[in-house]
Amino acid sequence: MSVDRILKLGLPKGSLQESTLSLFNKAGFHFTVGDRSYAAHCDDPEIHGLLIRAQEMSRYVEDGVFDLGLTGLDWIHENKSTVTEVADLVYAKASMRPVRWVLAVPESSAIRCAADLQGKRIATEVVNITNEYLKRNNVTADVEFSWGATEAKAPELVDAIVEVTETGNSLIANHYRIVETVLESWTKLIANPTSMQDAWKREKIESIAMLLKAAILADKKVGLKMNIERSKLPKLLELLPSLTSPTVSPLYNENWVAVETILEEAKVKTMIPIFKHIGACGIIEYPLNKIID
Repeated sequence: MSVDRILKLGLPKGSLQESTLSLFNKAGFHFTVGDRSYAAHCDDPEIHGLLIRAQEMSRYVEDGVFDLGLTGLDWIHENKSTVTEVADLVYAKASMRPVRWVLAVPESSAIRCAADLQGKRIATEVVNITNEYLKRNNVTADVEFSWGATEAKAPELVDAIVEVTETGNSLIANHYRIVETVLESWTKLIANPTSMQDAWKREKIESIAMLLKAAILADKKVGLKMNIERSKLPKLLELLPSLTSPTVSPLYNENWVAVETILEEAKVKTMIPIFKHIGACGIIEYPLNKIID
């Protein structure tokens, strides 16, 4: 295969690795990763995958080491990278929602707002983002890079921290109080600007983006099929949720119709007994991998 027909894809190693590989799997791209390997072998021979920390991804995409990669909006800002943002992929290691970088202080701290940070010391992994936050608030403070265990540093070593969180539970468990959100972030599919000028690569990248977004849209949704007498259809349609509108098809018996819809998986256990009570039968629930909007 020609080297021009290979798309170099950077996949985030670490906390996002499992959820990212699962998302690609639902999108139709299956990767095999060895226990101690950084190579991610895809069943699509046109994709060459490599695992790398999300913190570094945008720099490698900007430099053309990767044509395409996944990283957080936060690391694009932190690295001040010039990349093409192809798609928003809102998923995280524990949930399908954005994460937040928050200003947090010990519960007993007198710091209540950004202005209270004047002259204070802050530890964080995102120094540039934190400095931009302070600049927006006209505050001068000492921001130091934290190599890890940031939550252990206040109040003995620093006055405050800027830390990433999905739920805030870890900060609360470590006796921190969240002052405010510094930046909300989510996963971005990013591309090298030069790669996007190549017709084949651009088409491949846009196809991957479409399938990934379709997999996210299908998350926690299921399809539902059922039959019902035509006379009872209006009552069913009053209650029936759907992505757009349910599909209603005639059956051989003209007194009956088939109905198909999409709904949140969490609602199934409540809705199916109601549908059955109305008169629906032959109810079939099936999983969804992708919904193309």
